[in-house]
Amino acid sequence: MASDRVTGLKANKGIELLTMETPNGVKASILLEELKDAYGLDYTWQRINIMENIQKEPWFTKLGPNGRIPVIVDHDKGGFAVQEGLAILSYLTRHYDPEHKFSFSEPLDISRCEQWMAWQHGGLGPMQGQANHFNRFAKERIPYAMQRYTGETERLVGILDNHLSSTDYLVGNKFSIADIANFGWVNILYFSGINLADFPNVEKWWQRISDRPAVQRGLAVPQPSQLGNKAYQQRLKEDPEFKKQEEEIKERIQKAKEQYGYKYSSP
Repeated sequence: MASDRVTGLKANKGIELLTMETPNGVKASILLEELKDAYGLDYTWQRINIMENIQKEPWFTKLGPNGRIPVIVDHDKGGFAVQEGLAILSYLTRHYDPEHKFSFSEPLDISRCEQWMAWQHGGLGPMQGQANHFNRFAKERIPYAMQRYTGETERLVGILDNHLSSTDYLVGNKFSIADIANFGWVNILYFSGINLADFPNVEKWWQRISDRPAVQRGLAVPQPSQLGNKAYQQRLKEDPEFKKQEEEIKERIQKAKEQYGYKYSSP
């Protein structure tokens, strides 16, 4: 209904989240749910349907000039707006995580956390996003691009798998914003043409984080995605047509790899 279309901010206090159920979008909602459990921090949210280009409208780009979700607005700090998932995670913990339950106070751990967040922001997210685009959405199926970006995603997941062989979490062996930054993308690996089970340490880490109640609530803001690993696997079992479609995509990816002599290697 037209009346349901978001046309501006609706809150006047606290944190307001403008988001959608994407790997980047859930970064903010997961942390906000964790902060709610830890400190009682409340927030409001609005679903920005990126398929309708709401994020490109002038009222939105005044808050997030890049025209992407998520964006938060801190009404208690004069309506201060923050765009980009990495910056949002840093902002929220800097101002609303005084006990460093999801962040760090020791300088070297702060740097370790920043490194894994930057690694996701510049590597895993962009490469996996390109894999999704060329494997599924591009009008032309370009074999080189399919094997290039799927392979690079596999390489990056392999780096995570190696790192997680000796620790339960990415930094300081505690759940933090470094894990949240990476989790949203790992949570759709099957959709991206990657077999999560091939990376046992990442799979255990993914399950460990998925089991957290606040993470489960965060994944449901603004609504559950059908792209997540659990939903994807369930749909394969229940929907023969979907299973056939996915098998065709996997076959195209495999043929592209064979055409260009792809061999998995990490790092």
